[in-house]
Amino acid sequence: MQKEIRTVCYDKNLRLEAYRFEGIVQPFPNHFHDYYVIGFIEAGERCLSCKNKEYTIGQGNILLFNPNDNHSCVQCDGRTLDYRGLNIPKETMLSLAEEITGSGTLPGFSENVITNAELKGYLHSLHQIIMDGSKGFEKEEMLLSIISLLIEQYGQAFSSCASSWDKKIEDACAFMAEHFTEHITLENLCKYSNMSKSTLLRAFIKSKGLTPYRYLQTIRIGKAKELLEKGISPIDVALQTGFSDQSHFTNFFHTFIGLSPAAYKRIFREDDKND
Repeated sequence: MQKEIRTVCYDKNLRLEAYRFEGIVQPFPNHFHDYYVIGFIEAGERCLSCKNKEYTIGQGNILLFNPNDNHSCVQCDGRTLDYRGLNIPKETMLSLAEEITGSGTLPGFSENVITNAELKGYLHSLHQIIMDGSKGFEKEEMLLSIISLLIEQYGQAFSSCASSWDKKIEDACAFMAEHFTEHITLENLCKYSNMSKSTLLRAFIKSKGLTPYRYLQTIRIGKAKELLEKGISPIDVALQTGFSDQSHFTNFFHTFIGLSPAAYKRIFREDDKND
């Protein structure tokens, strides 16, 4: 079996993450990110579910995920996945959009799966430049060109991409975002949102595309990434993000991110050494 290779780096100049997964068979469960994801398949075929739509994706496909777009995927051709991607924080995307459009509004992508040979060529070149550690401004030019093309061809207001949340679901999500370090129960959410358990579960899944528990764990993983980037040890991160123990935290982190917490933390430690 081909050895799995997972390479991730953070570009301080562009303020984004670039990563490459080679020989991957790991499925990724239904989850979301609070940042944009732009990725492309180099080899392999996956069954993707995104916002209640099903896709078969393969070589040449580009993936566009807005913040909060729930998605999951699994290998469906018996082979392995080779995939490259960019994780772009909302703050970085807003700065790029302002430069391109002059508007202080977050963009959104109208499609989650596209095929565009020109765009894929640009993405591959930019990704390789980032991975090679280039210090030139070519990568900034290329990133602006890519985002400009995406906004022009697939752009819409970010607010129109987001689901229309019922006020009670908003309340439940706000409660989890504020209390994610604590032990949260379904009873807590029902009391805070003034909904029964069955009604809450049905409404939450319809609104967010995933269960309240998976939503909470996704929030915790996002906060854990922030702490690991600051150099905090995995065991302390586990305690600070509401996980019951380090083993539980490590298993969830690898399931959602594809790397161990220690491996993710090393990305930023090695980057600091190179400054």
